[in-house]
Amino acid sequence: MPPASRRPPSPNGAVPANADRRPNRSATQRPAAPPAPPRTHAVLYARVSSKDQEKEGFSIPAQQKLLRGYAEERGLRIVEEFVDIETAKKAGRTNFEKMLAWLKKNKATCNTILVEKTDRLYRNLKDWVTLDDLRLDIHLVKEGVLLSDESRSSEKFMHGIKVLMAKNYIDNLAEEATKGMKEKASQGIWPSKAPLGYRNCVRPDGKRGIEVDPDSAPMITKLFEEAATGNASIPLLADFANTSGLRMRKSGNKIHVSTMHRILRNPFYMGEYQWHGEWIVGTHKPLVTRVLWERVQTVIDGRYQHQRDKERLNTFAFTGLITCGHCGCALSATIHKEKYIYYKCTGFKGDCGEKYAREEVIAEQFTKALASISFSAATLQLMRDSLRSSFDDEQAYHSEAVTRLQDECTKIQKRIDQMYLDKLDGVVDADFFTRHSGEWREKQRALRHQIEDHERANQAYLDEGIMLLELAHEAPRMFAGQPPDEQRKLLGFLLLNSTWANGTLTVTWRQPFSLIAESDIARRNEGAAPEGSEATPSCLVIPTGFEPVSPR
Repeated sequence: MPPASRRPPSPNGAVPANADRRPNRSATQRPAAPPAPPRTHAVLYARVSSKDQEKEGFSIPAQQKLLRGYAEERGLRIVEEFVDIETAKKAGRTNFEKMLAWLKKNKATCNTILVEKTDRLYRNLKDWVTLDDLRLDIHLVKEGVLLSDESRSSEKFMHGIKVLMAKNYIDNLAEEATKGMKEKASQGIWPSKAPLGYRNCVRPDGKRGIEVDPDSAPMITKLFEEAATGNASIPLLADFANTSGLRMRKSGNKIHVSTMHRILRNPFYMGEYQWHGEWIVGTHKPLVTRVLWERVQTVIDGRYQHQRDKERLNTFAFTGLITCGHCGCALSATIHKEKYIYYKCTGFKGDCGEKYAREEVIAEQFTKALASISFSAATLQLMRDSLRSSFDDEQAYHSEAVTRLQDECTKIQKRIDQMYLDKLDGVVDADFFTRHSGEWREKQRALRHQIEDHERANQAYLDEGIMLLELAHEAPRMFAGQPPDEQRKLLGFLLLNSTWANGTLTVTWRQPFSLIAESDIARRNEGAAPEGSEATPSCLVIPTGFEPVSPR
């Protein structure tokens, strides 16, 4: 007769009175699982991404109203509220960190977050990984998404893609901001911190620029003159500068040899500079002549000629990409019989016992790993369609931001027009009008640049997302048959790190390729994995079919 079935313990860990009991049970029986936290408790999180939005009361009240209404409809009790009003370009938001600490402390009673949408909760990868490790239930109210341990792998995958694209959106905004600096640089105006020998200032036209620093500029000129003689090495010149009292402007530290080398190599001091690969003649006053600068370069080139003439080492495909899984040391490559390439642990921490491995064996395992992030053309099309659908949310954010910026531009224009009328009526004088209208027009120009930045970043969100998916789709084909340096570039772009132990390669993917690998593992294991088992999503182990051999 088969044994009677046992009922599971009740949520509080007690066994029901009518449950089947067995006599003589061992005192070391497995304890009941701890009670799950009640799903009726939740925390609310709202965020705006700038101080200007805080002043305007732009979206925090709207987010709170939406989330409170959502909680009331679903019988959720909001036990804490956290609000952040700052940029999420960097991790470390004040109330976000407080929320994480509160959730960790109160995980037994609350494990649910209510938030408007993905980019309100996290706009960088560190925040995403941190929340994922806490295994929380996350309600993305506007998106109609609930993420939890029970969510399907496809839902988690697409959510991860949205997070990565949100980060990519911010990166594109940062890139657009640098374009303004590039435009300023192309006009010959140095757009950044002034080099030693100069100082930042406000020019007569009201724009920021640089001017000669009367305290440090003479010493810079003297250093070039001494270097041109060829009688003083760079370390001696650094000592001379320090003895003469030259110091780094911000830190006050002494001039190191590396800093002296950069000074003598910098064409800025002869009136020219490079900005993003473009050679520009600056509007600033040079501290040395072109003839003197070029003479110094000839002297330095002569001193380091022997270093450039050293024979380059052989380039191997996987050096610098793999560490030993036993001891963590790097794997180095050697050539045997002038044609066979083997890899072995450097053994800096002692002999770990790992045998030599043929390059062909490692290459085959890398090929199998790349196959795990590839998918069919039909799947690629489905991913494109899904990404396009998520693009609607990003467009809504874009429109919201552009509308706010345009309203601010209109508001400033009304101020200028009104002040112009006041000037005609004699309420304000001409100097007052010129000064304030100039400031407001400068702010208008900055707002228009931000609008353009949003438009460009909005387009890049979709284009670059599809490009990453296509790269994953084509990775195995791109890797096969490539020369070693190209294989290294591809693997360096796709992988965070990889280890080799007992003939087995283990790779850890960069984002978003770890998401693709995770989704692939989930599809292969779905329905087959034992209940309660877990896979490591971002780490894929490829078993080898070859025995590692030692070179003869």
